[in-house]
Amino acid sequence: MIKLIVLDVDGCLTDGKIIYTAQGDELKAFHVKDGLAIVSWIKLGHDVAIITGRNSEVVARRAKELGIVHLFQGVKDKESVLDELRLKLHLQWEHIAAIGDDLNDYKMLQRVGLSFTPKDGSLYIQECAQYTLDRSGGEGAVREMIEYILKENAQEDDFVALWQ
Repeated sequence: MIKLIVLDVDGCLTDGKIIYTAQGDELKAFHVKDGLAIVSWIKLGHDVAIITGRNSEVVARRAKELGIVHLFQGVKDKESVLDELRLKLHLQWEHIAAIGDDLNDYKMLQRVGLSFTPKDGSLYIQECAQYTLDRSGGEGAVREMIEYILKENAQEDDFVALWQ
């Protein structure tokens, strides 16, 4: 059973575009359907982590909105950070699923029990990940991943019941 999902940001939770205003503010767009699935996953008693290579106040705000407590930004070695979190949460690798879209996600995706990449993930990552999703990053790919895991965990009815 998957107990922890790990999310990359740029290219998974977002479409990968980084927009700067003339004032230097950073803009990112997040898909609301991903957010609802993440909140539901947490309500079902599971953990979520964001592990991203960049630092962004926007990402910190989104993580807080969704109730994600495991936020790691500016990470160069995602596999090592995930291994530390795995040990802290007393999990085996097979209890972890992750989504990534580019080469900096490669080693992390090779270690986890279930690995996913969005439809527009790097071809190298598509070869590495167990599942290439039908949706692109920022277009509900995380929602698609979570729904797949809920089915594997036999928790689809629990997921729907949260909102009935």
